[in-house]
Amino acid sequence: MNAQVQLKTVDDVVSPNRIESILANVTQIAKTDLAPLVHDIDLKGVYPENVMRALGEAGAYGQHAPMTSASSPSPDAFDLETAIRAMSIVGEECLSTAFCVWCQDALAWYIANSGNELLKKNLGPKVASGEVLGGTGLSNPMKSLFGIEKLRLKGVRVDGGFEVTGTLPWVSNLGEDHHFGIVFALPGEEDRKVMAVADCSAEGVKISENDDFVALDGTRTFAIQLRKAFIPAESVLADPIDEYIPRIRAGFILLQAGMAFGMIRSCIDLMEQAGQTLSHVNCHLPDQPEDFRVQLDAMEREVFELARTPFDPSKEYFIRVIKARLAAGDASVAAAHNAMLHCGARGYVRRGAAQRRLREAYFVAIVTPATKQLRKMLSDLGAA
Repeated sequence: MNAQVQLKTVDDVVSPNRIESILANVTQIAKTDLAPLVHDIDLKGVYPENVMRALGEAGAYGQHAPMTSASSPSPDAFDLETAIRAMSIVGEECLSTAFCVWCQDALAWYIANSGNELLKKNLGPKVASGEVLGGTGLSNPMKSLFGIEKLRLKGVRVDGGFEVTGTLPWVSNLGEDHHFGIVFALPGEEDRKVMAVADCSAEGVKISENDDFVALDGTRTFAIQLRKAFIPAESVLADPIDEYIPRIRAGFILLQAGMAFGMIRSCIDLMEQAGQTLSHVNCHLPDQPEDFRVQLDAMEREVFELARTPFDPSKEYFIRVIKARLAAGDASVAAAHNAMLHCGARGYVRRGAAQRRLREAYFVAIVTPATKQLRKMLSDLGAA
């Protein structure tokens, strides 16, 4: 792919033709470059770095993250729907890669919503174009904010920034030249918390291999150790995070719908393919492809409506976001389960798509915020 990403500004609303072009290019990359790698990604843990960079060049990571210097960009400049659609196209072929796309999208989302103009000017466009790849690093902080875990990173102020120490057990889409988001507490400052972007190649930052997964092994998921790692002020996203986290949380969650939508659409295709020769017996299964198509259409309408107002501060809006994400995870597992039943033994072989989809689908339900965390969040908000 030689297409160059064109970042939006406040006054540059992307035309429908450009959006169609972006999605067409993403489709071509998914079919031509990604599809042949799927088994190696799944069975050998291959990281599709060239695909990730090509997707960035095609514009997949930039539409929801305008790196404008304006202090209050128009909400219309944050096109989450196109980002979700692009991710879902990738997810139809490979959820591992779609998850990496979400990691990249989340990192771009953090930077675009920061008040750090230098970060938006320097690193932001490189992340949005795929020149720089990276992860989210917010699994532990998101759990910490809802009382599930303690925050694992602590920092102290030093000249020009902070020194941060601690360990994050699961951070994905990483490499020696990648970046990732972090949140750390400042003991002695009344539990003040700071969010920043860390560089994997920085002194004091170490990435190490983690356990093998049953799926998603091609996501470059590592444990991160920070030992007095220097985080310059130029890399700070928010200090403190009190007003910043509510701004990014809905987009962070809604973007994950792209993984689910791609998964579900792929499973519908598998069920329909199986029906070409097994319809005489598959018709007796209680859940049919059309049932999931209707469900998917309804979920897409809800998510895309929510994606138009990602900065809505109301409790009612956030409850809808949580419920939409919960429904997407549940539907992913249900669709993959039924794809396996429809395919039967054909889907149960080592290279069978149905069994791969079933393994991948559980990740949609357990990635932060996981099904159990989403239900806890609803309970905490009085909406369980």
